[in-house]
Amino acid sequence: MPENSIPPTRPTIVSPDTHRVRRIPPGQSETRKWPVLHYGSVPHVDTSAWTLRMFGLVKQEKQFTFQQFSALPSVNVQCDIHCVTRWSRLNNTFSGPSTRTVAARVDILPAAKFVLLHCEQGFTTNLPLDAFLSEDALFALYHDNAPLTPEHGYPVRLVVPRLYFWKSAKWVRGVEFLAEDIPGFWEQNGYHMHGDPWDEERFSF
Repeated sequence: MPENSIPPTRPTIVSPDTHRVRRIPPGQSETRKWPVLHYGSVPHVDTSAWTLRMFGLVKQEKQFTFQQFSALPSVNVQCDIHCVTRWSRLNNTFSGPSTRTVAARVDILPAAKFVLLHCEQGFTTNLPLDAFLSEDALFALYHDNAPLTPEHGYPVRLVVPRLYFWKSAKWVRGVEFLAEDIPGFWEQNGYHMHGDPWDEERFSF
């Protein structure tokens, strides 16, 4: 499928948080825009050279090319997103392979309890394995039926709607399965190791 084409009809998953009576977490304000926030410059990613590596506590490492990855079965996820900088954007639709679909391509060892996402320019973020494999988590290639822009993580970003959005790492290049929780970039700089917006897990202090 050409990179700029609109994704075809796919199974739709509705994030459980969209069913809350009050959908804006404490301390958040709704925005209709999608603010651009990241550390450092926006990388230029050549999809002909892009790969996604699955490694760590797996029986055998797996690596996808972009062509292989974009051909995986995909879903649409309808969700809200919440940034630690206190904005929330409701009613998003992200499209791409679910994290469960991708993880099923490797044999994860029982000792694995966490993942560390590796991204362009050395950025990392950590997640519990069960959050990474939640029913509404996916590797997004599209947002609201349009390909991701470079500023929002093109060609592939993680989306984990039920955690603060810094956990939904942009420009993903690898998933490392771990027995212990290792802090990522922002977690090493004072952000919370978990990041639940409903509990206001913004910072570690």
